[in-house]
Amino acid sequence: MGLVGQKGEMKLDMFEKIKGHEQVVFCNDEETGLKAIIAIHNTSLGPALGGCRMQPYASVEDALEDVLRLSKGMTYKCAAADVDFGGGKAVIIGDPKTDKSPELFRAFGQFVESLNGRFYTGTDMGTSPEDFIHALKETNCIVGVDEEYGGSGDSSIPTAQGVIYGIQATNKVIWGTEDLFGKTYAIQGLGKVGAKVAEQLMSAGADLYVADINVAAIEAIQAKGKEMGVAVKVVSGDEIYAAEADVFVPCALGGILNDATIEQLKVAAVVGSANNQLLELRHGQMLKDKGILYAPDYIVNAGGLIQVADELYEPNKQRVLKQTKAIYDSLLNIYEKASANGITTVEAANLFCEQRMKSRVRRNSFFSHAKRPKWSVRN
Repeated sequence: MGLVGQKGEMKLDMFEKIKGHEQVVFCNDEETGLKAIIAIHNTSLGPALGGCRMQPYASVEDALEDVLRLSKGMTYKCAAADVDFGGGKAVIIGDPKTDKSPELFRAFGQFVESLNGRFYTGTDMGTSPEDFIHALKETNCIVGVDEEYGGSGDSSIPTAQGVIYGIQATNKVIWGTEDLFGKTYAIQGLGKVGAKVAEQLMSAGADLYVADINVAAIEAIQAKGKEMGVAVKVVSGDEIYAAEADVFVPCALGGILNDATIEQLKVAAVVGSANNQLLELRHGQMLKDKGILYAPDYIVNAGGLIQVADELYEPNKQRVLKQTKAIYDSLLNIYEKASANGITTVEAANLFCEQRMKSRVRRNSFFSHAKRPKWSVRN
């Protein structure tokens, strides 16, 4: 996109594209092959916090679109989780199977360091805690590393627990009891979070429909289901949307709730960990019109965020789990506001977050650049 038109007038195409964001940084390091984008959406509640994903985007425009959307989502997610951070995100353009190197992540760490504490990041789709050990040599603004390096470890544990709290709150609203037993759940995606959610549901005596492209993950859940004496029915691909279940639990990709899939749903509710589940905001209304209770994803999946945010004040697993339990009450509050005002649960959640940001914007001086963690392994 050019900045100067044919007659010399300034064009604001790119500024229009990033409207609403405070800062967008394009990172290019030819020696390592690093091509990355860091987007800082809003720092009114504190430094921006958000993971870094790596994938072979078809174009720079696609990568930019993704990082802008994700960073905005992190602003609301941080507000909802009541952590003193704002929203940001980073994407690295490349194939995580072939393009990774220690030098690439050290170069990325240098770009993060150049932001002087405005942005904290860590693992996301396509990246791992091990990748960021290299970045940690260049900057202290890294979260979610292994406990051996002073981090808090596996963030999928509180994320999965938050999903369980979300399901319990939803069950209470629909059926008057938070019990997991006696219901059937359709789980899409059996990765780190989805598998843990599945295990907890099975241990409570619930039956499952499951779908995943990873055959080993499917077989592992089937084996555990057999041990626990619960039914685990495997469905393929899009069949998960039409499963005869009580609750749909999306734990894979975003954008999966759209015109075609919502039409197929037979569940009473949707509660899962996947980010950006609604393809468009109007799909929240479509779910409401169909009588399906939707748990806004950034409320439900906040457990991992709570852990990495807490990590910057020294890791404490008990404190994290206590904070994660607040997801239950937050979701009940959002359901109540949505019902009372005749709006979708997404609209209620967004209003909740915007009101919190407005009330806290001038009361957030505790966290400062000087409070950076002291456990850096920087050389």
